[in-house]
Amino acid sequence: MQTHTLSKEMLMAILDGIDEAIHAVDKDGFTIYYNKVAAGYDGMKVEEVVGKHLLHVFPSLTEETSTLLKVLKTKKPIYHENQRYENKKGQLLETVNTTIPILNGDHLLGAVEIAKNYGHLNTLSNKLMDLQAKINRSPGSKKISSIQSSYTLDDFITDDTECVNMLQDATLFASSILPIVIWGETGTGKEIIAQGIHHQSPRKHAPFIAQNCGAIPATLLESLLFGTEKGSYTGAVDRKGLFELATGGTLFLDEMNSMPLELQAKLLRVLEDGTIRRVGGTSTIKVDVRIITAMNESPEICVENGSFRADLYYRLNTCPIYIRPLRERPHDIRLLLEKKLQTRIPYQVPIEIKEMFQSYEWPGNVRELINTIEYILLKSKEEKISTKHLPLKLNRKNQRPTIPQSTGSLRMELQKTEELMIKNAMNQSKGNVMKAAKMLDIPRQTLQYKLAKMGDKSKSDEVLKIRHTD
Repeated sequence: MQTHTLSKEMLMAILDGIDEAIHAVDKDGFTIYYNKVAAGYDGMKVEEVVGKHLLHVFPSLTEETSTLLKVLKTKKPIYHENQRYENKKGQLLETVNTTIPILNGDHLLGAVEIAKNYGHLNTLSNKLMDLQAKINRSPGSKKISSIQSSYTLDDFITDDTECVNMLQDATLFASSILPIVIWGETGTGKEIIAQGIHHQSPRKHAPFIAQNCGAIPATLLESLLFGTEKGSYTGAVDRKGLFELATGGTLFLDEMNSMPLELQAKLLRVLEDGTIRRVGGTSTIKVDVRIITAMNESPEICVENGSFRADLYYRLNTCPIYIRPLRERPHDIRLLLEKKLQTRIPYQVPIEIKEMFQSYEWPGNVRELINTIEYILLKSKEEKISTKHLPLKLNRKNQRPTIPQSTGSLRMELQKTEELMIKNAMNQSKGNVMKAAKMLDIPRQTLQYKLAKMGDKSKSDEVLKIRHTD
């Protein structure tokens, strides 16, 4: 009974510690759990809600509009539904809700809703969008747009034959209006290539806008891309999306494979007819935007695992670009090291440092290499760079096993090593043969024989005693 009480307390503590709103009701719609985060969202107190029916506490809801009551009725979960509402204190909230039924087999016990507030993120995004719109309207907009695409294809430093060919393809693709897919591991320089293509293209005086599609709620991403129409929801205003803001220029969509599939379908429509419709809007708007997408996995694999729509892949993949990881182009490691390091120090980088850089695999690619160089410069100050200034990962990677100096035949070296191990085991076991045998993972009799052979007289005597007692 005591264990049951403690488990319940622990469960309550865990639920109260979660940074998301949780609201659970029984099968009749009465609240059985409502955490402090949920109370904060709704402007309520926990005790005002627990034990009461949903429609009694939240009179603005109906059986049709309450997602908890819907799930109780259908027994089907509702995932990632966007909600915008005013709470009891008049504050506007925007949340993403997931509501699931609580079932014991086929028997319905209730439903639980988990809500995450992304209002602050949305507000920040809207401010950035407004700022972008002001920039585009300003007299110096061309100049500012060029700052946004500050990289050219010359900024991609390489000596690798395949990468040189890739840059030639990028230059060729820049002159067209076709969409481009760039893929490569994290940190390989996909945005440098995207900006370089924009800078090389006839659109270079128009905006280059980059948007990461990962780790952002679908509804927020949709409003960012397509804009919003006043009145489409509470608090919504007329606001251009990135497609409108990037008109005449380039829209770079990074981590494309993280974009929700329903949004991928809308992007496909934009590519096919060149129009968008704002969230909540009824009219279509013509846009002229070049799309460059990037992903850190092979597009073909993303299609196979279902994270990338096949029809969108075929539409986007007209001009594919692949960037090799840094570990497959060791000459580029040395080249980047010399370019980035020797422009800041007045002496040659020791050959030993170069070799250590080349032997490391660089899972974070160029981004990791540049950060490592910054670390070394900070650590070395005005001194010449040596291995003591390298981060642990490089020193550890280049540690080689110590090989003892040979003084005789292999048999003699093996015998010395064996005797050393036996002496260590005997010392650690404080002379206990049985314990030492277990440490060496050999039979006790074998150790006794070896001790006798080693001329350990005292242990030989012990051996005889042990044998005698066996």
